[in-house]
Amino acid sequence: MPIYEYSALNIKGKTVTDIIDAESIVLARQKLRTANIYPISIKEVYDTSAAKEIRLSFLTKFFLPKVSSAELSIMTRQLATLLGAGFPLVSALYTLVPQTRSYSFKRILSQIKDSIEEGSSFAAALSQYPEVFSDIYINMVRSGESSGTLELVLERLADINERQQSLNNRIRSALAYPVLMFFIGVIVLFVLLTYIVPSITSIFMDMGQQLPAPTRFLIAASKYLKTGWWIIVLLIVLVIIAVKRIKKSDKGKFWYDKTLLSLPGLGALIKKVAVARFTRTLGTLLENGVPLLSALGIVKNIVGNQLIANSINYAADEVEKGNGLGKSLNTSSIFPHISIQMIQVGEQSGQLETMLNKVADIYENEVQNTIVGLTALLEPLIILFMGVIVGFIVLSICLPIFEMNQLVR
Repeated sequence: MPIYEYSALNIKGKTVTDIIDAESIVLARQKLRTANIYPISIKEVYDTSAAKEIRLSFLTKFFLPKVSSAELSIMTRQLATLLGAGFPLVSALYTLVPQTRSYSFKRILSQIKDSIEEGSSFAAALSQYPEVFSDIYINMVRSGESSGTLELVLERLADINERQQSLNNRIRSALAYPVLMFFIGVIVLFVLLTYIVPSITSIFMDMGQQLPAPTRFLIAASKYLKTGWWIIVLLIVLVIIAVKRIKKSDKGKFWYDKTLLSLPGLGALIKKVAVARFTRTLGTLLENGVPLLSALGIVKNIVGNQLIANSINYAADEVEKGNGLGKSLNTSSIFPHISIQMIQVGEQSGQLETMLNKVADIYENEVQNTIVGLTALLEPLIILFMGVIVGFIVLSICLPIFEMNQLVR
């Protein structure tokens, strides 16, 4: 069904813009007038007959704004509420389309609604948009459709997304101040070295005598930053591009992830984040009826580290042979010992899903505490670094002045 974008006047005389789906432009105008909305202009912006071509278009993917996690969580929560209130799925989606702020997400929801009306399942319609709906989302929806508990599954999906957003927001909040301090400090030092220091050191250059080594180093660094700062920026850009290229290949990605895990402090934090994400997602999938092997195949793609993903893949092969999950994960020596023990206890007691969620709670709290501890340590380190640099600059400027005083005496 085609989708039309319109500009219209509502019953209060205010101009509104939105999208609407209808069989034709005439029916679209009739729909709007029935809703007491009077169109000024209306044009077709999307036709489902070309849906696949547009979805696969590189330019479309590049330029259209991505659907945020917050938008997806809100939509999922509202859809679960409407289904729980007795709305049919198509009617619920039709109700949500006008309430969605993002034009791209409105179009996607309209296409999903049309696909369901044409006979596709909800999960199959979602799978046409992998850039918006993850494998976890699609598989849980498929499980909810087959078991008749779609509204409960959507509630859990909303909980997962909101919990993940909450954790990410806490991490960003903890890092915001140190990162801001660092960038402001770098800018201040750059201005100090490129503009303030040269005007002061030019006096010493006219003295015609040998300057102390720290002062000579400061003058050289100031000249280099003033004329060659773009080289430093270029090197940083090249390093970022090189790292991205390395991560695209399997060997490069493996080496990069292995290096991250071996870093002191950061490696342990990455492990905790991966374990929390793995156990939370696996527990949720198992609670919603997804088989263990299928769930392991899904979660290995969301841990964000190739070594840990390989460990999960190996564990899935061992589970398929009849071995326990905890024992299989313990073989790689990547997962923390306490998480392995709790998983094994869950397997023995028949409460694996509950134990996985408890493991996730433990490591999510540990991640938050670790981030708070690291940021508390990072702030004085940044201040100390700034103090050392500024102290060196002051010392380099003061040394020639002291020598001048000695010569005068």
